[in-house]
Amino acid sequence: MPNNPRRYVLQQAVLAELGLRSLEGTEPRALAAYAAHAAADALGVPLVAVLERRGDGFALAAGHGWPDALDGQPFVTERDAHVAEALAAGEPVPLAPPVPEALAREGVVSGLTIRLGGAGEPAGLFGVYAREPHDFDAEALAFVAAVGAVLTGVSERADTARALAESEARARAMLETTVDGVVTIDATGIIEGFNPAAERIFGYRADEVIGKNVNVLMPEPYHSEHDGYIQAYHETGHRRIIGIGREVVGRRKSGETFPMDLAVSEVQLPGRKIFTGFIRDISARRELEQEVLRIAEAERRRIGQDLHDGLGQMLTGTALIARGLARRLRMEESPAAADADEVVRLIKDADTYARSLARGLVPVELDAGGLDAALERLCANAERLFGIACTFEPTGDPGEVDHRLPDEAPTHLFRIAQEAVSNAVRHGQARHVHITLMRAPDRLRLVVRDDGTGFPALVRSAGSDRLDERTLEGPAAGAAPARPHDNRGMGVRIMHYRARILGGALEIRPFAKGGTIVTCTVPVRRAPASTLTPADEDAHPRR
Repeated sequence: MPNNPRRYVLQQAVLAELGLRSLEGTEPRALAAYAAHAAADALGVPLVAVLERRGDGFALAAGHGWPDALDGQPFVTERDAHVAEALAAGEPVPLAPPVPEALAREGVVSGLTIRLGGAGEPAGLFGVYAREPHDFDAEALAFVAAVGAVLTGVSERADTARALAESEARARAMLETTVDGVVTIDATGIIEGFNPAAERIFGYRADEVIGKNVNVLMPEPYHSEHDGYIQAYHETGHRRIIGIGREVVGRRKSGETFPMDLAVSEVQLPGRKIFTGFIRDISARRELEQEVLRIAEAERRRIGQDLHDGLGQMLTGTALIARGLARRLRMEESPAAADADEVVRLIKDADTYARSLARGLVPVELDAGGLDAALERLCANAERLFGIACTFEPTGDPGEVDHRLPDEAPTHLFRIAQEAVSNAVRHGQARHVHITLMRAPDRLRLVVRDDGTGFPALVRSAGSDRLDERTLEGPAAGAAPARPHDNRGMGVRIMHYRARILGGALEIRPFAKGGTIVTCTVPVRRAPASTLTPADEDAHPRR
């Protein structure tokens, strides 16, 4: 039975009201003021203080019975013995001499003080005081402890809310100032967030795309296939891009397509899942890569031309002189005639080899006979130089497709085939190589298949995947060891670059019957509307 039932009922009513106001989200200082005045009535004491942390001391944040001049002023410090005891105890501590100076000036001789805050840095203190000896019974101790617990909870919630607001402000500032586009979608592909960088990259305002399917940012065929990718991921858990990062093609509001780096992260929220895409427009980088390859191609042509017109002509002239010399030596029946004939033969072989090298560096058929003629010549050179069987098979109508390819496509496709054949022979010890060039209304596909030992640590690239660095660490189990300073990694990288510059995809994988199959698929521009047949119109409706 409480010592003072009336006060006990009043204390319980105060605690109930204090808890209710706390749950309703009453502002912390207003709640502290209510707690101070209500506690004074409930305990029958003239002085109540709610103190907040200020450096190594505590200032009056709210109170009852104190002079107005004390509001917000330093009150007590950690050096006060009573304060130190209250901070260490974590429960109401009775006031004992020596009394802190601020309390002594107000004539305080008794009271209770409790720490506010958890195990870390104290948030403040709550104290009830009297100017005469006061008997604080068990109910009073429990009441002060309960008020302290409520004020601690409010303080911690306020700190958490403040930290959350600061975190959100920092995240918002990062999203608004980063040069990378950030797009957030829900589990069904609906756009929920679109930062200013994404607005600059895609040309859309955020309010134009939020609430729409993210495939609005993709060209075909990805536009139509995207929902299927998401559904397949939810059903199988197989990740095509999440947590991996890759190079893909984006579509601006104007309809222009562009290459971009895309990294996607998955975030599990309570009851739902969201995906965040980090996007970087790499159009400038792709243009630079294309310029580097153009310069390299020009240098190839210059060297090839020098071999053909310079060294080739010199060897031809030298061979004529050597033949004349050999003829004179034979007429004189000189013992050196046989050696002279051998010199003539070696010069002729060197001339043939130099011209073959020149032809490889300058595939003149790209200008004269087109890509088909250049690949035919590539096969002939491979048979002559490497002693292998190399065949070429074109399908489709070049007249309907080739003029709709980018201007630089024949050169890049020829170089990809050239590198694939070279890798098949030099690293895969292939004896048979087959090149296929397949043309369709919307794409052109180059396939190089060999019967070699296989490409060590095969590379697979869907779309524009980056080359996995593990593919360059060494040969696959059972494969022949790589020669020192093997440059296959760079060759494969350049093949990927060439495919990406054309907006295509490169894939290297094992062939079912042994060996390796290299596939490069390049999209073909739509034909002008006036040349479309009714069937084409159905397949490619006007946008």
